[in-house]
Amino acid sequence: MSHVVAIAGSISANSKSNELLKFAIWHVEASGFSTKIFSLRDIQSYKLLTVTAKENLYLNQVTEQLNRADAVIISIPFSKASNRSALKIFLEFLPKKALVGKIVLAIATGESQGHLLAIDKVLKPVLLELGAIHVLGGLYVSDEQVERYRSGQLLLDKNAQFRFDEKVGELEGKLLQQLDRVAV
Repeated sequence: MSHVVAIAGSISANSKSNELLKFAIWHVEASGFSTKIFSLRDIQSYKLLTVTAKENLYLNQVTEQLNRADAVIISIPFSKASNRSALKIFLEFLPKKALVGKIVLAIATGESQGHLLAIDKVLKPVLLELGAIHVLGGLYVSDEQVERYRSGQLLLDKNAQFRFDEKVGELEGKLLQQLDRVAV
């Protein structure tokens, strides 16, 4: 069975990027893959910055799960610079080749289509530096493509929903290809 690690890159509890990540995890689990989600909210930043990486228990848990993982899904809002900085710091504390052999899907949200290329320009180079073998074309959803119900649930417009289904399906397809290669 393939294992997928998810990293919620927003420090806000109800961010759209974190909600989309949870929805992606739900899809992946429904397809039979095991998952583990980590959140930047759970990191005690002061400890991350004041103790060595080897002494940080949370970082050790993330690293252990990444070692088991076949794929990683990372979500990030590009509308808030503090979230980008927090995720970047977190990723820099991971071992140098933490994503070697991993398939990576990045999910990003932003205020407008102006952030559309942010995944490729900001996040993808960091992921490749960490050794990701295949960074799928990212999923970007702008504020005008998503509506939040009073219950908190998100509703994507048809185009964003199509791309979401396409990207999560692509990730699942790559995972199944890896399983087939291992079985042969």
